[in-house]
Amino acid sequence: MPIGTARMASLCLPNASLHVGVQWDGDPALRAALDEPGRTPILLYPGAGAKDILREPPRGPVTLVVVDGTWSQAKTVVRDNPILRALPRYAFEAPEKSEYRIRREPRDEYCSTIEALMHVLGALEHDPARFRALLDPLRAMVDMQLAARARSWTPRSRYRGDRAPRSLRDRLPAALFERWDELVIVVGEANAWPYERDPAGGNNRRDSLRDELVHWAAYRPASGQTFSMIAAPRGALSPTATFHTALSEEQLLGGAAREAVLDAFAAWSRPTDVMIVWGHYGAKLWRASGGAPIAAWIDLREVARNLQQGKVGTLEAYAGEIDAALAPGRAGRRLAMIDAIVRRFRALT
Repeated sequence: MPIGTARMASLCLPNASLHVGVQWDGDPALRAALDEPGRTPILLYPGAGAKDILREPPRGPVTLVVVDGTWSQAKTVVRDNPILRALPRYAFEAPEKSEYRIRREPRDEYCSTIEALMHVLGALEHDPARFRALLDPLRAMVDMQLAARARSWTPRSRYRGDRAPRSLRDRLPAALFERWDELVIVVGEANAWPYERDPAGGNNRRDSLRDELVHWAAYRPASGQTFSMIAAPRGALSPTATFHTALSEEQLLGGAAREAVLDAFAAWSRPTDVMIVWGHYGAKLWRASGGAPIAAWIDLREVARNLQQGKVGTLEAYAGEIDAALAPGRAGRRLAMIDAIVRRFRALT
């Protein structure tokens, strides 16, 4: 993000490294950082059981792990990564009001990532004033953003300056029009276990019960080709799996090996395909299951949000009444819904 402060902080701090992603279990860079001899890894993230790092800083050298993003994103990253949840957790209440005036924080004691690092590094080094220079680039960026906002805003128009409003087609991914033959709608269904209450705070799944791919379905709108394969679960079948997938227990337990499903889809798809999903769950499930890297994804839910400039609800609510299915189970119905939305977007222009 242009106004994100994690990158700014990494440029200011010589011993910092910045990594972008959502899934961190098995990541070699993070694993190497956490295993560095002589340093205790700790996580800066609030929650039940977190120690106040300003009042009780850990002794000795540490590797400080900080999760950056919106509060909702950060919560998801910590919740879904056992390697992060297992770290000793620290937090604090900011002793001063945040200077990140271009965005409102959920609570007064919250602050930006670079401000959090300023406070925490001062506590770790027992010198609160040492890292206050980190606020200089933050203030410059905030002042610049506020000045640009003041110059471009006019009471008569929501558009900035003399810039013409973007056409509807310009607000949609170009691939929807320019790469029609390469578009593939995909839906993944999982053997998913309910969340359980974590004594340390939040809702978590046990590592052994993490979501596993049990149905992968795809549809190529240009040609009408369909792919659908069921992968037998490796672990016990969740009590809600049949309800959520709309597949019978016999169908799920009688599925192929997961590797066979991944290989079959790799053979069915093309290297130039653009995969269309509704939300990030399908792509996340594919990667977590060991699927081959896919070069291009389009999150149709995010496209819909940008068009409506707000939340759009569930796929079922947004697609409306569609009495069709392109594959067995819920995945087949969701393929038909996404296909209808894709065609609706193309027709709008």
